[in-house]
Amino acid sequence: MDRGKARIQQRERLHTRVRRKVKGTSDRPRLAVFKSLKHIYVQAIDDASGKTIASASSLDKDLKGRFPSPNQAAAKAVGELIAERMKAAGVSSVVFDRGGYPYHGNVKALAEAAREKGLQF
Repeated sequence: MDRGKARIQQRERLHTRVRRKVKGTSDRPRLAVFKSLKHIYVQAIDDASGKTIASASSLDKDLKGRFPSPNQAAAKAVGELIAERMKAAGVSSVVFDRGGYPYHGNVKALAEAAREKGLQF
C-alpha cells in the first residue's frame, strides 16, 4: 500500500472515531470540514434529520478565482462565509467536526474566522 492511501485511511479512521462523539442537532448543527488538494469545503449538518443547513467552499461564486490554491486566506474567507450563512439561517452555535484533520493550518484558520464572525463552538 502506498503512503497516500495509508494517509487517507488513517484520516478516515480518525474521523469515524471523532464522529462517535460529535453529533449535530437542529439547535447546534455539526460544522464538518473537508479538504482536497485544491479546495476547502465546510457544511453545517443536522444529524438528527440528516439535512444540510448551510454550506460554503472555496468554489463558491463569491470566492472562486480569488485564491489560486487552498491557502489560509482561502480558508479564512470560507470560514467567514459559512458564519454569515449560519447567522442568516438563525443558528449561532455549532459543534466543530474537523474531519480527522489536525487542528492547524487551513482548518484552524477556517475555525478562527468563523468564531470572529460570531459563530460559537
